[in-house]
Amino acid sequence: MAKGYWIAHVNVRDAERYNYVATAKPAFEKFGARFLARGGDHRTLEGRDRARNVVIEFPSLQAALACYNSPEYQAAKAIRQSVAEADMVVVEGFDA
Repeated sequence: MAKGYWIAHVNVRDAERYNYVATAKPAFEKFGARFLARGGDHRTLEGRDRARNVVIEFPSLQAALACYNSPEYQAAKAIRQSVAEADMVVVEGFDA
């Protein structure tokens, strides 16, 4: 089964109120999330630049979608949406 990935590009407007990851931790643990990239140095080669770039791996596309839609994630989503601007996609991995 192919893995699922969240890919997010984020600009945080209010770092003091951005306790997103701590709030999302129960959902991430429940659905088997593993951070592959979280912030860090980056180079924008094309398109719009965002300060933070995040890749989170899940055991499957279904797990990635279930995490996003879960009650456990909703509080974190509300925090992110109130203090940050983000572009976010869920994508199925390539299962060779």
